[in-house]
Amino acid sequence: MSAPIITLEGIRKTYRSGVVEHEALRGVDAVIEEGEYVAVLGPSGSGKSTLMNILGCLDSPTQGRYLLAGEDVSTMTEPELAVVRNVRIGFVFQQFHLLASQTAQRNVELPLVYAGVGRAERRERARAALERVGLGDRVDHRPGELSGGQQQRVAVARALVTEPSLVLADEPTGNLDSRSTSDVLDLLDELHDAGRTIVLITHEHEVAARSRRTLVVEDGRVVRDTPLPRRSLAARITDEVVAP
Repeated sequence: MSAPIITLEGIRKTYRSGVVEHEALRGVDAVIEEGEYVAVLGPSGSGKSTLMNILGCLDSPTQGRYLLAGEDVSTMTEPELAVVRNVRIGFVFQQFHLLASQTAQRNVELPLVYAGVGRAERRERARAALERVGLGDRVDHRPGELSGGQQQRVAVARALVTEPSLVLADEPTGNLDSRSTSDVLDLLDELHDAGRTIVLITHEHEVAARSRRTLVVEDGRVVRDTPLPRRSLAARITDEVVAP
C-alpha cells in the first residue's frame, strides 16, 4: 500500500517580530490519502493559509514533521524542493498570477520552461491543458482579453500542465462571480473524479461543501475533520431559495 500523499505530525509555526511571537499553527495532525478532495475551512487569521504554505513547500514548520508521499520534506535540498513545487504540486491562487504580456498558452507553458521541457512538447502540453479546461479557442488571448473566470481556468491549466499528483487551491474563487465560481468548482470536481488529489483552502462554507471532506481550522488547530456528502453549489442555492 502506498503512503498517504500528505502526513502532518504535530505541525507548529511561530512567527517572530522582535520580542513578539505569534503562533499561527499549534500542533496540526492530519493525513490525506491519494485521490482525496479535502477542504481546509476557516476564517481569516485561523492559520489555514500558513498551513497551505507548508503543504506547498513554500514555508517550513517551526516544529513537527511533514511527509509528502512518505518523504520527509525537511530532508529535501532546495533544488529538490524546487522540483516539488514546480512538478509534483500544482498551485491555484486567488490572484491568478498570470503574465499580462503573455498569451494563455505561454502562461501555461511556464512551469514546463522551468522544468527544461523542449519547445515543441511545451506547446503541445499547454494546448492540451487549455483544451482540458475548456479554453482551446483562447490559447492566443492575453489575460486582459479574458474574463475573471477564464483567467482562473488558465491558472488551473497551468497547475495541471506538469501532471502533478497534488493540486493546492488557495481561495481560488475569491475574486469570481457566482457563475465563474461554479465553473471553477465544477472543474475541480472533474479533476478529482479523474483521480487527482485536491486540497482546497477557503473561508466559504458553500465552497467547502463541494469537497468530500472538510478540515475546520480555528486558532491554528484542526478542530473538526468531517467527511461530507457530495452536494453541488447549485443544489445548496436551490435549497436556500425554496426553504421556508
